[in-house]
Amino acid sequence: MVLAAAFTPASAPPAVLSAAAGRPALLALDLGTCTGWALQERSGRICSGNQPFRPQRYEGGGMRFLRFQRWLTELSQPSSSAGQPLIDQVVFEEVRRHAGVDAAHVYGGFLGQLSCFCEHHRIPYQGVPVGTIKRHITGRGNASKAEVIAAVRRLGHCPVDDNEADALALLHWAIAAAAPGAGGANG
Repeated sequence: MVLAAAFTPASAPPAVLSAAAGRPALLALDLGTCTGWALQERSGRICSGNQPFRPQRYEGGGMRFLRFQRWLTELSQPSSSAGQPLIDQVVFEEVRRHAGVDAAHVYGGFLGQLSCFCEHHRIPYQGVPVGTIKRHITGRGNASKAEVIAAVRRLGHCPVDDNEADALALLHWAIAAAAPGAGGANG
């Protein structure tokens, strides 16, 4: 697994710092062939990246899902001698329309693996509609990919693509939705 540069609390805007203090470890996922991910550790440190799950030559159709499952397991492994799992909660981008049949199948396969993983490890998980995420990060539910990337960059992140930007936007939605006095999860 390759981690992108971490977003350290020292460089975080004040709103992010106050929301991050004493929080559970949150994992945000933009599921797909190139899965975007963002993780807020319990310390408040945010790291993000993307993980490719393209089918490899001479590989069966289910191998990408096995690699996804292995990646989730590695990501959730205890990072210290305390033995606590790294992930306390998972949020994922809930997509209702796909550009094509293959994209829908890939998304459904990853969603099946993710829900089984979370159920097995007793990790709460929640899907968040795309429009809700975009509205939270840009103010418009139908914002373009470029607008989402720009909004995430204004928060101090440097996403390499729209998948990572979507995961970071989703993570910031989850942080805001869990904040005291947030008044719900509609951002």
